[in-house]
Amino acid sequence: MATGRFAPSPSGELHLGNLRTALLAWLFARSAGSRFLVRIEDLDPERSRPEHEAGQLRDLRAIGIDWDGELVRQSERTDLYRDAVRQLEEGDRVYPCWCTRAEIRAAAQAPHGPLPEGSYPGTCRGLTSKQRAARERSAGRRPSMRLDARAASGGSKRPPTVVFDDRIHGRIESAVDDFVLWRWDDTPAYNLAVVVDDADQRIEQVVRGDDLLDTTSRQILLQRALDLPTPAYAHVPLVLAPNGERLAKRHGAVTLADRAALGESAIDAVAWMATSLGPAAPRGRPTAADLVAGFDPAALPREPTVFAG
Repeated sequence: MATGRFAPSPSGELHLGNLRTALLAWLFARSAGSRFLVRIEDLDPERSRPEHEAGQLRDLRAIGIDWDGELVRQSERTDLYRDAVRQLEEGDRVYPCWCTRAEIRAAAQAPHGPLPEGSYPGTCRGLTSKQRAARERSAGRRPSMRLDARAASGGSKRPPTVVFDDRIHGRIESAVDDFVLWRWDDTPAYNLAVVVDDADQRIEQVVRGDDLLDTTSRQILLQRALDLPTPAYAHVPLVLAPNGERLAKRHGAVTLADRAALGESAIDAVAWMATSLGPAAPRGRPTAADLVAGFDPAALPREPTVFAG
């Protein structure tokens, strides 16, 4: 058995694509007899709202998703994230970075060797103490803190490569750049928080949308640098709009409230989700509970699902 989780950001309503991913994460766990947790990723104070959190939890319950234990909110766990950064600082695995987004975009246009296009090239990695002081004076603000990927991987001279097996996509191999752990506005970055939280909550299986597949190598490298366990990963295909774009609220009636206004119930939404889960899913109007017994991760389609509305 492997404990799973769903971790929404309370910045608005969940649409059917979000809810399908939540249902899949729940099915992966419940079909294996495992625990399932919900974590609220509310690190963005500008966008996170209690009413959004309440609405998201209400929608999860409406489609039949339950969870174990109490909710965890990232906004209440800052001390854990600071401790992780201190641990990395003690091992000389982080460095301050004053690069602006414009500077990073400009640097990203240069060749990166083994790194993917758009990766951070390490501009601030080799600065001396004198150069760092000069950058801080000219920037007029606190630096971000970046993981030194090379130091984190044992001091290699080249960007490290991380290899892992995804339950949906198979073998994944990618080079990892130096990425932000702590932002200049004194907030923890997503990759740091999710790695610390997954370890602290003993998450053994992460099921999420495949838009996050590219960042998984970063998280695995960070897990290794912090001596934390690496969960199993399954990145499920997204739900797309008819025009091929990732489903979003601009595409019309895509939330449970929208569908209710059209006379559809949450069970209707689950029935639509069931049609996208492969041949083992029961037809008709199954509930989430009905989907558990026949759920087979190996039978899941590898292509995105289109919601025609």
